[in-house]
Amino acid sequence: MAVPIMAQHALFVCRSCVFSRTQRDYVGQRGGYHLLSNLLRLQEQWPLPLEFKIEAVNYLSACDRSCTIALAAAGKTTLMFGDMLPLHSAAAVLQLAHQYHSSSDGIVPRQSRPESMQKGILARIPCPSL
Repeated sequence: MAVPIMAQHALFVCRSCVFSRTQRDYVGQRGGYHLLSNLLRLQEQWPLPLEFKIEAVNYLSACDRSCTIALAAAGKTTLMFGDMLPLHSAAAVLQLAHQYHSSSDGIVPRQSRPESMQKGILARIPCPSL
């Protein structure tokens, strides 16, 4: 069975993430909804809108570390981050996505990441060597 290959880079955003550890929703919506909305709004001025697909997913299984995103592309390490503030992290996420796009292997050194993204990495999943 052939393994599907992603044609572009993807930024997955968990839309079911709670707003914070102490607050499930904010103005009637989950934190993931707010983060996704801010990312889509900022994407309009972002230089890489055609190279990255921002995609909402129902669940990234990191409920203790919400809000959660993952960056993935064919031939690159997948990176997953949590602990993002839904109303204030979108610009840093897009900056990290730009760095991820520019890297040949998907690795973005901790010191190079936006300050708010230097912590909160949940997973670094190697690209399969098939």
